Amino acid sequence: MPLALDDYSRYGRQMILDGFGLSGQLKLQNSSVVVVGAGGLGCPALQYLAAAGIGRIGIVDHDVVEISNLQRQILHDESKVDMSKAESASHALKKINSRLIIDAINQALTPDNALELLSPYDIILDCTDNAPTRYLLSDSAVALHKPLVSGAAQKFEGQLCTYNLGPEGPCYRCLFPAPPSRELVGTCEETGILGAVTGVIGNMQALEAIKIITGLHDKKPSLLLFSALGSPPFRSIKLRSRKPSCPACGTAGQKIGEIREIDYVQFCGGATPDWESLGLSPGAPEDRISVQDFGKALEAKCDETTIIDVRLPTEFGICSLPGSINIPLNELTANPSAYLSSKREIYVVCRLGNDSQIAASSLREAKKGEETVVRDVIGGLRAWARHVDPTFPVY
Repeated sequence: MPLALDDYSRYGRQMILDGFGLSGQLKLQNSSVVVVGAGGLGCPALQYLAAAGIGRIGIVDHDVVEISNLQRQILHDESKVDMSKAESASHALKKINSRLIIDAINQALTPDNALELLSPYDIILDCTDNAPTRYLLSDSAVALHKPLVSGAAQKFEGQLCTYNLGPEGPCYRCLFPAPPSRELVGTCEETGILGAVTGVIGNMQALEAIKIITGLHDKKPSLLLFSALGSPPFRSIKLRSRKPSCPACGTAGQKIGEIREIDYVQFCGGATPDWESLGLSPGAPEDRISVQDFGKALEAKCDETTIIDVRLPTEFGICSLPGSINIPLNELTANPSAYLSSKREIYVVCRLGNDSQIAASSLREAKKGEETVVRDVIGGLRAWARHVDPTFPVY
């Protein structure tokens, strides 16, 4: 299909690049890319893929837009809250380039549908944030003989790697044959993320895809590490070619079998805990107190109580209960007896009601029969904001 006349003006700035030309633009126009995840990484990747003139773009995401997404997921806006992310991103891309063919796929990627959903596209972008989906996408890319451009971002750091590129390109299992332990994996909600970091990595994922399509990629396997606070911020690590013993892409040893038969969640240590639900567990009445009863206790006996907030100092600085003192969990558990007060009641709070249980248990073990009562607050500060004080900040 020839290039439309007005597209010469639209794409002229990149077509005049040495090695790109009209042929490069036509390759983009005739190519297809599927982006799995329309979040912090997917949004900038989609934006630049659309602007560059990719002919067909698939967007796979079953989630909806939330207000907390807008700090980094730049295709969504306030008017799209509660809308499907795939649909929201599709609407935004159509405003950039009305000629785009966009497949908005409002489904979760699973072992049952992965090969069917991904097979129509030339390149796969992994813009997700969980280990099971990373392994699923890598295994699917190997099965479909397609390159996989994978990005990750957390806190101030990110990384980029293209897997299964060329006959010697390693897959994700080559680098990470076993998933990380559950304790070492956290979500953006738990660990935090600077929005611009996802922008850097997402843009580079789009760049990788464009280089592959236009033939500008050198196809040398490498892992790019980015640190927003580092100097220099970028570091590249040369990778070995694929491992012959890899169960997914190797030529020797035992193979992983059919993708549909693999339980990726169990392989990665089970489902991600629902920390908010766990923090709402009632527990023993002598150990835990509801936010409603906690509020009444503060009103009735404020001079006889100590409130210990075990969040990190940064979080304590965002918001805190009046009169509470900040003792981070790791400090308290290292020497709990040092934080026992002479007051009759000690209440322990945290963000969701999980760390507070650990802290309260340590204090109870350290008090050695003293009359001081130690309880932690069910549901933490989020439950406090929801049921007692709606003006208390939720982050």
